[in-house]
Amino acid sequence: MKKLFFAAHSLDIGGIETALVTLLNELSKQNYEITLALEKKQGIFLNELNPNIKIIEYTPCEIKFILVRKLINLFKRFKFIFAYKNKFDFSASFATYSLASGFMARTASHNSALWVHADYLSLFHGDSNKLKQFFIHINEQKYRHILFVSHEAEENFIKEFPYEKGKTIVCNNLINYQKIKEKAEEKIEYQKDTRLITFLNVGRHDERQKKLTRLIDACQKLKQENEKFRVFMIGEGKDTRFYKELVKDKGLTDEIIFLGKKKNPYPYFKISDCSVITSDYEGYPVVFIESFILGLPIITTEVSDSKQEIDGKFGYVTQKTTEDIYIAMKKFLKEGYIIKEKFHPEEFNEKIMKKLETIF
Repeated sequence: MKKLFFAAHSLDIGGIETALVTLLNELSKQNYEITLALEKKQGIFLNELNPNIKIIEYTPCEIKFILVRKLINLFKRFKFIFAYKNKFDFSASFATYSLASGFMARTASHNSALWVHADYLSLFHGDSNKLKQFFIHINEQKYRHILFVSHEAEENFIKEFPYEKGKTIVCNNLINYQKIKEKAEEKIEYQKDTRLITFLNVGRHDERQKKLTRLIDACQKLKQENEKFRVFMIGEGKDTRFYKELVKDKGLTDEIIFLGKKKNPYPYFKISDCSVITSDYEGYPVVFIESFILGLPIITTEVSDSKQEIDGKFGYVTQKTTEDIYIAMKKFLKEGYIIKEKFHPEEFNEKIMKKLETIF
């Protein structure tokens, strides 16, 4: 039985956390012994992990006194090395940015992988120097494999690190499509309103990345033209209060409904007509796959591999502007959208598992 080790920050709600839980639960069914190390043993998804998965906690000290902090962290590192050095057949840092997760993953196995969930060139607004500094800072050269969830992210990385081409792999996130379909049937407080087109946004409320002001401003333009619609906003974050105040100021409280965090967002897909993503950058949005499975058309800004995978097949791809998002939403209100391709989740998962088995 192969021993696998994964390191992450926490299991709070989010696309990366959803992907990690799905992956670990699927692997636990396939004769792998799995250990998950968390910097913070907390989060809404903790109880969703298979009980066979061992969870350990490795929390770096963050006290203000530098010398004391360094001594405590040095002791913790030695303790971890003594307990886990090269004890696993495969290890992965699932939190790309986390130095602690990276240290754990590289210690736990010679066969280590860095999971990259974002296109960092887009994240750094096209600044290739920042991309390069970021990956050097997190010791990319010390991993045997680097996994990207989109071709775009891999290509932008290879432009700066051409000598690493041999160890990069594009590998999307596994999906538990059966569970998604089952959970979509759960009863909720809202019902489908056939008189209104309902748009759905699911994600963290972080203006720097998600740019939800574009969606709010597009809604304002639609309302000014007397269009009838509503938007469900599922998620929370540091900018939730700002968004709520903006919606109130623009007189959109009847159109935009904040639903907060939802452990199970899938029933809202069932009563919505279209999912909307307005981000500046993404890795490969989990919402894409969830929308494919539940038959929901997509309006998205040009992030990740959206041009290849969404445009003209599952929905509209727009430029990263309020005007383009408004035009796409108005077009959907007038014409709707008929999905052109059938998504096969079984084949999707099989391809991913073959790639993972190869590197394990």
